[in-house]
Amino acid sequence: MRRTGIVAALLLVLPAAGCGLFGSDPSAEDVAGEFLTALANGDTAGAAGRTDSAESAKALMDNVRGAVKPVGIATRVTGSTEMSDKSAKVRFDADWDLGRDRHWTFQGEVEMRPDNDSWRVHWAPSVLHPKLGVQQTIGVRDIDAVQAPVLDRDGSPLLAPERVVSVLLDPAKAGDVAAVAGALAAALGKVDQAITQQSIMEGVAKTPKGQSYTVVSLRDADYQAAKAQIYDLQGVRFVAGTRLLPVDRNLATQLLPVVRKQVESQVTGKAGFRVVTLNAAGGEVEELFVKDPEAGTAVHMTLSRKIQAAAEAAIDPVAQVAAIVAIKPSSGELLAVAQNPAADAQGSVALTGRFPPGSTFKVATATAALQGGTVTADTPSPCPGSITIGPRAIPNNNGFDKGTIPLRSAFAFSCNTTFAKLASDMKPDALSNTARQYGIGVDYVIPGVTTVTGSVPPANDLVERAEDGFGQGKVLASPFGLAVMASTAASGIVPKATLFRDSPTKMDVTPQPIAPPVLDAVRVMMREVVTTIGGPLAQLPDVRGKTGTAQFGDGTHSHGWFAGYQGDLAFAVLLTDSGTSVPAIDVTDKFLRGIS
Repeated sequence: MRRTGIVAALLLVLPAAGCGLFGSDPSAEDVAGEFLTALANGDTAGAAGRTDSAESAKALMDNVRGAVKPVGIATRVTGSTEMSDKSAKVRFDADWDLGRDRHWTFQGEVEMRPDNDSWRVHWAPSVLHPKLGVQQTIGVRDIDAVQAPVLDRDGSPLLAPERVVSVLLDPAKAGDVAAVAGALAAALGKVDQAITQQSIMEGVAKTPKGQSYTVVSLRDADYQAAKAQIYDLQGVRFVAGTRLLPVDRNLATQLLPVVRKQVESQVTGKAGFRVVTLNAAGGEVEELFVKDPEAGTAVHMTLSRKIQAAAEAAIDPVAQVAAIVAIKPSSGELLAVAQNPAADAQGSVALTGRFPPGSTFKVATATAALQGGTVTADTPSPCPGSITIGPRAIPNNNGFDKGTIPLRSAFAFSCNTTFAKLASDMKPDALSNTARQYGIGVDYVIPGVTTVTGSVPPANDLVERAEDGFGQGKVLASPFGLAVMASTAASGIVPKATLFRDSPTKMDVTPQPIAPPVLDAVRVMMREVVTTIGGPLAQLPDVRGKTGTAQFGDGTHSHGWFAGYQGDLAFAVLLTDSGTSVPAIDVTDKFLRGIS
């Protein structure tokens, strides 16, 4: 039941505050209450019938209700005063519900005059509001809420409120719609190449009859640049507003639109409104009521704009799909989620893409072997050019042969043959369990984004187990998953990856930690990888990691990986179909130098 109905019912059953002039006859308060109840219920004819000027009263009440469009009106008679001329002043409280949680409240007064054995409302515009004058009406003016920004970890804005102008095309008023669409496309295609005459015509065709088609929403600067070409086009109109937009339109293009949807209600705040009197020309006369807007609450993300920009600068020139994910190992905070345009076209590659991790997975294989207690980092390990396990011949890249070398060196040279043999001697679930200790296979629930770490199913088949040992077989991982692995190697704890400050992440399991002596050995091996690679990356201080070349498809193509950490920065770099890991190493070097 609506609140107005409850109030109306109360008004009808409440006893009169006094008997008035006519003993048991209706009191002034009774009749005033009936008038207010009729007005509250939208019965302007009934309300007007209780006045001494029904025609004028109904016209103004209809005008005001039409202009204000109340969802409901609640009124309550609060008392009355009898005057010396036998009239009475009846006081009341009013609450006009204007929708969208907007309430206009005020106190009013109705002059009641005797009418035979009853009373009648003496009509004047002030009956509706004490400050409403003759030949005036009432209007409501919205006050936009003050949107708050979305900030990075250092307080720099990532998303900020900006004026936006929507360009709408009304085909019913455009005349030659195709010609107008062509003119719009010529001007707006410079801003967005996807806007063409054909795309506009297709959009118009799908728009319900009688409605306008929104061609595009433009940042104010883009609108101003195109305004001269589109402002006077027939059938085109413009609607301005404020919207949360990336401060850099090229920054985190896959991630920030998702973030905006997640935080929009928090940063938008609450709009305010004003109730004003208007003269016959529609001009404002006086402010009757104001509710100030409530500012939104700024959202703090864990991303670093500096690290994000460095990641994007490193991969944007890459022609093929490329991504970088960076995590702060000490806290689990996501510092960067970067993709190049080629990756954006395929979706959220950085967080949910699934690819064979290649030799980066040797981090898990080496850990499983060390945890088994049969080898150490210095154990002499054969690294032949090829090895046959079951029916499968497994070669090293280009067939290189290192003879027998310490396990740490086999890790650094990335001997597939060494790690295939280690894996083949393990239990079917050994690599699955160890991968989970690094976070691969863990299911995260991170507010704002969807993530996939990867999957390492138990391998009962000998060949599959051997292939899993060097990151082929059925092993899959995302850039996010390998960044989690690198973060775990750095800190010893699987990170509870977060994207928003004060928004906790859930994990479906808490993996068993890796024993510190084992982890220390793996860290030494990861450093030896970098020193063995040499070149510019090795010249950077204390970078540790693992390269990966991962075959896919028919085996003639390979993805390139580098996953590692430097201090309190863990990361994974992926370049799809790069042939080798060398391009990923180069991108890693560029990325790290970009933030140093």
